[in-house]
Amino acid sequence: MQYDPVKRQLGSVFNRSPFLRKVFYQLLDLLLLRAWHVHKELRAWARDKRDSAIHIYDAGAGYGQYSYWLSGFSPKWRITAIDVKEEQVADCNGFYQAIGRPQVKFEVGDVTKYTNPGAFDLVVCVDVMEHILEDEAALRCYSESLKPGGMLIISTPSDQGGSDVHDEGEGSFIEEHVRDGYNLEDLKAKALRNGFSKAEPRYSYGTPGKISWRLSMKWPLLMLNTSKLFFLILPFYYIITYPIAYLLNWADVSMKHSTGTGVIMKAWK
Repeated sequence: MQYDPVKRQLGSVFNRSPFLRKVFYQLLDLLLLRAWHVHKELRAWARDKRDSAIHIYDAGAGYGQYSYWLSGFSPKWRITAIDVKEEQVADCNGFYQAIGRPQVKFEVGDVTKYTNPGAFDLVVCVDVMEHILEDEAALRCYSESLKPGGMLIISTPSDQGGSDVHDEGEGSFIEEHVRDGYNLEDLKAKALRNGFSKAEPRYSYGTPGKISWRLSMKWPLLMLNTSKLFFLILPFYYIITYPIAYLLNWADVSMKHSTGTGVIMKAWK
């Protein structure tokens, strides 16, 4: 399935006003299990940093929802967000200016080439690595751009069915993915040989998360990819299914998983 056309359709609805965009971000935070896992790690990282002058790099920022969430922690935090899509960068800059958060700046760039040596305390990379062939080039750029002791957090599919691939020769559910997912040790090794001194990968999307993902993301996306008419049905669908998905998300974030379809990795320079 092609994910980008659905994203563009959603964007055309929620970009009509800053209020609608904020609602969209809140919906993403509620629905996307990866956001639950990333937010959990970022809250722990930010615990003693709210009053510090922090510089954050949002690598492959997409819609900008993580930049929005992080910029709400402290006006002292500056965020540089990079994405390859010029239209999306212009749109995000307009939104952040409209809501009065000038500390967030979007730039057009390629995460496999962009560097700002020793500039950042934190690099956030969510749903990016599975889209780029030159993943080690990206990791080198991230480590070069971090201050000593700075942290990288990655969220990406695992090789345990993370792109909904379960058998040899089966295609990824998301056509834009260039790889089906990562093995924990492989991703850790790539980080360690590209400038990081320590890396801690773990699985996300265990059994509760797999069920939640199908309920809250896979089936709605398949419906939307079939016909725009499903936009009208979607609110009623979520009224029924989201309470179940919410409990499943909470369980997934609370548990440790011996395997899972997602990977969360923290790495330090």
